[in-house]
Amino acid sequence: MRRFGGAGDQGLDVVGFITDSTFDGGWDNYQCKHSDHPLRPGDIWVEIGKLIYYSFIGEYPTPRKYYFVAPKGIGTLLGKLLSNPEELKEKTKKNWPKDIQNKISTRFTAKLEVELLEHFEKFDFTIFDSVSLSELVIGHEKTTFHVVRFGGGLGVRPEPEIPPEETTTTESRYVQQLLSAYGDCEGDNVTELAWLDDKPKYKRDFKRQRERFYHAESLRNFSRDNVPEGTYEKLQDDIYQGVVDICESTHDDGFKRMTETVSQAARLSIDSSPLHSVTRIADKQGICHQFADEDRLKWVDSDNE
Repeated sequence: MRRFGGAGDQGLDVVGFITDSTFDGGWDNYQCKHSDHPLRPGDIWVEIGKLIYYSFIGEYPTPRKYYFVAPKGIGTLLGKLLSNPEELKEKTKKNWPKDIQNKISTRFTAKLEVELLEHFEKFDFTIFDSVSLSELVIGHEKTTFHVVRFGGGLGVRPEPEIPPEETTTTESRYVQQLLSAYGDCEGDNVTELAWLDDKPKYKRDFKRQRERFYHAESLRNFSRDNVPEGTYEKLQDDIYQGVVDICESTHDDGFKRMTETVSQAARLSIDSSPLHSVTRIADKQGICHQFADEDRLKWVDSDNE
């Protein structure tokens, strides 16, 4: 999306590009007219003329769609014209000498003749349409930017997935860190989950920590569809800054380090994050295990060099 409006805009206003190839990849134009009345045909003739002329001389290819937008909406006469491309074409041609050819630019007269006329006759007038302000807002509501821009709160967040009985490959590193923390507390070298079978204290803790990790993963997934890119990562950074000093302080063992760190995460205020209304204590604690999964945090002293 790019805003072009202003003097010398060549008929462009708010342009939405379909791909990273900008104009060459397809585009839509939203022509925003700040009028104090519903738009009339006379308000748009020159805008149509600009598009036809500048696409003719090769400034840009014809857009996929060209929408007119105005605070007072579209008047009845213009609405009927936009719904009838053949009549719109006929009326544009009729009004070209009076309302268009001398208004596209102050530097030249764009007479509708010869090659420009040929381009006009081939031009697809079905691309012209209008969109109401309510339609724009409804469309914006479906994007990840709406809540941040207009407020109103996030939607309902789905319940986090319950961890499966067996650990998955995506859990391998933080699980290894938990086992190391348990072993460090017991003076044992723990590498297998079977070690937990006769250790109810650690088995219960392991279950809690996995649930917290899954909570954080569900929040990460929720954020992808509901807030702008990077929002979750900023929340992670806030959590990290709030716990890293605790994690890197001196502790009796890795288990103590881990429990103190996740307890600190639970106490952190995250009111500045757009995700604060849907973030639970378990999410903040689970983010610590996301850090452990990436080795940003380590529970065992020998790993904290």
